[in-house]
Amino acid sequence: MTRPPVVSLTDCADPNALARQSTRIAALFGATPTVLPLGGPDPEGAAALTLLDLLRSTDLIGGPTQPVVVLVNIAPRDGHWPNGVPFCYFRHGHHLVISTLSHRVLAPLVTYLGLTEVHVTDVREVLEAAAAGWAELTPAEIEEMARTQFRSLWYVPLLARWLADGREVPAVPTAVDQIVADDVRVAVVDNFGNCKLDRPAAELPGYDTTKALLVHNRHQGRDVQVRCYDRLPDVPYGEPGITVGSSGVGFAELVVRGGSAAEVFGLNQGDQVFRLIS
Repeated sequence: MTRPPVVSLTDCADPNALARQSTRIAALFGATPTVLPLGGPDPEGAAALTLLDLLRSTDLIGGPTQPVVVLVNIAPRDGHWPNGVPFCYFRHGHHLVISTLSHRVLAPLVTYLGLTEVHVTDVREVLEAAAAGWAELTPAEIEEMARTQFRSLWYVPLLARWLADGREVPAVPTAVDQIVADDVRVAVVDNFGNCKLDRPAAELPGYDTTKALLVHNRHQGRDVQVRCYDRLPDVPYGEPGITVGSSGVGFAELVVRGGSAAEVFGLNQGDQVFRLIS
């Protein structure tokens, strides 16, 4: 049976970790996965936009698509869970997504893709069900995987394989909530230095292509007026602008045409961006 390709978004992304993850997924699925490291000061924000973009990239094709498996391992370091946040899964069309249960990562999918529910799994329960049904796992192996903190390496690839194979994996349906943040932040800084923001341009307070917003320049320690534009080509060369970018569903970007907005304004992933001129 041909198994779907795997794309993994992870904040556990040093070379040693990437080698182990890639090898384990390849052994289970028969092909080398695409592993995308998400580091930086705000990996949850980057994962939220990247996951939305990844699923959106399967649209506008004009016909049926092939299934893809997406793994998301972005672990909140909040100490709330005794052995890490649980993993959940859901389907977007015929694509399978397995993710840490981060409401912040999933929130854009609720708002823009209509996600309402995920299936939350318990590591030990799933492993014991697999051992009783289809997997050759000893009690000692189950104990090792259930107790380890490194579940994205040992558990998640197995869960993905079993779900892709159509196995009946025990899980609890759980509603996911929409999160509406009061501030606008940089989700991703791309390789051009464009600052991809975490919401559509049309939802920015006061966004109008004939007006300007106040953006805080951290180098200068003051707020500066930045004009809004409909498209990147409309921004004058060498000038800053806020425009509709390539991510999300018309999500905004802070750009400097021909330069780096991140360098000009001293912005990093997770930074708050602007306030409306009164």
